[in-house]
Amino acid sequence: MMRRGWMVLAASALVLAGAACGRASESGSTPAQAAKGPPPLPAPETLSSRPKAGPGERLYLEKCAMCHGPGGMGTGLLARRTEQPLLEKRTDLTVDYVVQAARMGIGNMPAIPRGEVSDADMGLIAKHLARAGEGGQ
Repeated sequence: MMRRGWMVLAASALVLAGAACGRASESGSTPAQAAKGPPPLPAPETLSSRPKAGPGERLYLEKCAMCHGPGGMGTGLLARRTEQPLLEKRTDLTVDYVVQAARMGIGNMPAIPRGEVSDADMGLIAKHLARAGEGGQ
């Protein structure tokens, strides 16, 4: 009687293992591919990746790109709300909107106080973003 229980248990395990293998092959990935995980994140945008950046672009890269560049958390969150989540590619940004959104915070983005980014620097960043989507800088 005990031997029969083990045989049923072993047969059940084989059926489950076969079903799992079938699902992996149906999805187009092998178990080895599934173990690799998600694709790597895009390379971050940094000052060294854009040596000819103007003043506003340099400040954007220094202060904003870690969240709003490719692979940044802000880009991922904006992708849920807009068709173009990369701020530098958007064509609907105005200087006033960028300054207000940054100073007041918007959605999950916290407010950026003057102690972190001066009004002059914020203006340069806003001008860069307002022009960047139009093929400027």
